[in-house]
Amino acid sequence: MLNKAAIRTTAGRGHLFDSILDTVGDTPTIRINNLGVDHATIYVKAEFFNPMSSVKDRLALNIIEEAERSGTLKPGQTVVEATSGNTGIGLAMVCAQKGYPLVVTMADSFSIERRKLMRMLGAKVVLTPRAEKGFGMYKKAVELAEANGWFLARQFETAANAAIHEATTAREIINDFAGSRLDWFVTGYGTGGTVAGVGRVLRRERPETRIVLSEPANAQLIGSGHVQERRPNGAPAASHPAFEPHPIQGWTPDFIPHVLQEAIDTSLYDEVIPVAGPEGIKWTKALAQQEGIFTGISGGATFAVARQVAERASAGSVILCVLPDTGERYMTTPLFETIEAEMDEEEMALSRSTPGYQFAV
Repeated sequence: MLNKAAIRTTAGRGHLFDSILDTVGDTPTIRINNLGVDHATIYVKAEFFNPMSSVKDRLALNIIEEAERSGTLKPGQTVVEATSGNTGIGLAMVCAQKGYPLVVTMADSFSIERRKLMRMLGAKVVLTPRAEKGFGMYKKAVELAEANGWFLARQFETAANAAIHEATTAREIINDFAGSRLDWFVTGYGTGGTVAGVGRVLRRERPETRIVLSEPANAQLIGSGHVQERRPNGAPAASHPAFEPHPIQGWTPDFIPHVLQEAIDTSLYDEVIPVAGPEGIKWTKALAQQEGIFTGISGGATFAVARQVAERASAGSVILCVLPDTGERYMTTPLFETIEAEMDEEEMALSRSTPGYQFAV
């Protein structure tokens, strides 16, 4: 007989929403139970609970609404932006709801499902050659904006990026850990908005919390010590010499974004720990198969670093890391190379183990 006392109930988010945009943020913080270490506790902030399944929904919404408030975005004006995918998907959601045409430029090396998602949401996706890297797609967006009088979102430079993380992501973390320990905060970087916005608040309100930034082991832009060449408006003037292609999509373009430069210049992190792409893939799979947490390669890479931190942390330490997006955004990447669509031998044996409903091969 069903034990009614054991049935879970849900509180929901508490009210009806006027639009999909009102569901951005307030993502859950989840304890790791099976992949942690004995002497410390690891939590993950699951940004795939945002409506378009990534942390970039936050900045996409704030970029558009800040532009509306300032008058730099006119009704019906086309929005254009360079993106590896998640910011473009977030912008496509916002623009669909608010009625702005959207054009995205994206290197053709990024996963196919990202461009399909943006097109499904009504955006136009202009692909650029992978040999030109992130800087190439960035320059194409600038060209299109200047040639057509479009609004360029400038996720890599705009103050609206870090501002939304200061106002929402950081506040959620402060509230979640009110009255309890938070010894370490771990994040990677794409634009740098998360570390800059959260770092500002943690430095003010939780100065005991050490902040760890991570980047790909084969593309250590910060670790290289090379200064990024910039234009007067903060935009990159050239591809960074330390960049190499890496599988952690959404992390570390081939330039140091202006938004991230604030975190570098004002010491909004305590150390940088590199992580190899295969390690990110390994821990992404482990999170899925042993915790039921389905994140992308960037999430697995961040968790890999968080676990390194936990292993050397003092007893009782509490570590929080950010999982930026969902694993469904990586179906055509190396993450799923070993995941077959057809039955393997063990599954086929199970099919043949009983007489009914066998799949004929």
